[in-house]
Amino acid sequence: MGFLVTTLIFVVIGIIASLSARICCNRGPSANLLHLTLIITATVCCWLMWAIVYLAQMNPLIVPILNESE
Repeated sequence: MGFLVTTLIFVVIGIIASLSARICCNRGPSANLLHLTLIITATVCCWLMWAIVYLAQMNPLIVPILNESE
């Protein structure tokens, strides 16, 4: 459930940022396309980094070795 909820949070943040850029920085069609492309790219990259870190914790490559003396 944590993965889905956080993914939806990233989608909502991306939509809010896209609408904010559209409203605040309306300079023409090419500038609007550039702003939208940058926002979508940044949102996807941040989500991908979060997803990799989140999923890497589910199945770690290095398993801790427990000593019986501890």
